[in-house]
Amino acid sequence: MLNPRYAITVLPAEVELTAVRSQGAGGQNVNKVASAIHLRFNVPASSLPEAIKARLLALDDRRLTRDGVLVIKAQRFRNQEQNRDDALARLNELIALASHVPRARRATKPTKGSKQRRLDDKKQRGSRKSLRQRPVD
Repeated sequence: MLNPRYAITVLPAEVELTAVRSQGAGGQNVNKVASAIHLRFNVPASSLPEAIKARLLALDDRRLTRDGVLVIKAQRFRNQEQNRDDALARLNELIALASHVPRARRATKPTKGSKQRRLDDKKQRGSRKSLRQRPVD
């Protein structure tokens, strides 16, 4: 879980929200689709720290365009305001994901006990295998 103290939020001025209207099957306007929101967030032009921008651009994500614009589509709700909040929340999740750097683990030597356990497991596996291959009398 991420520490909320270090959470980075996006300024509303940096986000461009566009309402999307679309036609459903048969030409009728479907409410759910009509309330869809496209959120455009320009990663290179944002106020985020450079390291986070670089990690965001390095994310393997279909929503990220070549010029560094994140396009998040939200149409889960019938209400435009809810979709807007949902898109912003997803953007903040992505930024939190990019800002989290896992601590490097120090390589440890195997202990005497763990070496012995591994050897015992190997021996048991070999004896079980040999028992399985024996013909039944």
